[in-house]
Amino acid sequence: MTESANYHFRKAKSIMASVFCSLAALLVIAPLALVFYYLLRNGLGSLNLSFFTHLPKPVGEAGGGMANAIVGSIELLGLAALIGVPIGVLGGVYLAEYGTARANALLRFVADVLNGVPSIIWGVVVYGLVVVPFKSFSAYAGGLALGFMMIPLIMRTTEEVLLLVPNGYREAALALGISRWKTIFYIVIKTASKGIVTGILLALARIAGETAPLLFTAFGNALLES
Repeated sequence: MTESANYHFRKAKSIMASVFCSLAALLVIAPLALVFYYLLRNGLGSLNLSFFTHLPKPVGEAGGGMANAIVGSIELLGLAALIGVPIGVLGGVYLAEYGTARANALLRFVADVLNGVPSIIWGVVVYGLVVVPFKSFSAYAGGLALGFMMIPLIMRTTEEVLLLVPNGYREAALALGISRWKTIFYIVIKTASKGIVTGILLALARIAGETAPLLFTAFGNALLES
């Protein structure tokens, strides 16, 4: 086979591969595009002010809104953040700045294991710790379960971000006589603040779509009360 024929053969194979890849991409995207089109066509007309401000109507009755779901989601995320963010960030600071090698290895292992625990297990645990003793479902129990889920993720991301801060920053601050805790709080954490906030937002995004733990803790109702 001549060099010219070789070139045309390789070019033909490249075009065929590009066509197959494009077809595969279209096959993957097409179902998503159809679902998105269906949602826009049938649901866009239902979006109005009452949808965000009114409570759901009884089953079979037209109208109503999702105000209870929106307010409940905000409450649960707020409660979870109050629990998960401080503990997770402080845990990450401990791993990056204070802990010993053996203690850090153990804490990292536990955090990685907890990150892989199914969300429904967190719901069952909080159900036994809070719901059963108080004999009531509540937003507080749901926020506690979601907060527990946030802790290991925030702790590991915070640690990784803090370790990216150059040691020269710490050494320069300590050489100027600044105490260690001030160095960590005002220099290290401030430098890594964008990464820490990103980790917190990722944790919030993860728990925002969780429903399994809420079946055992918050349960749900059609009203605005917890």
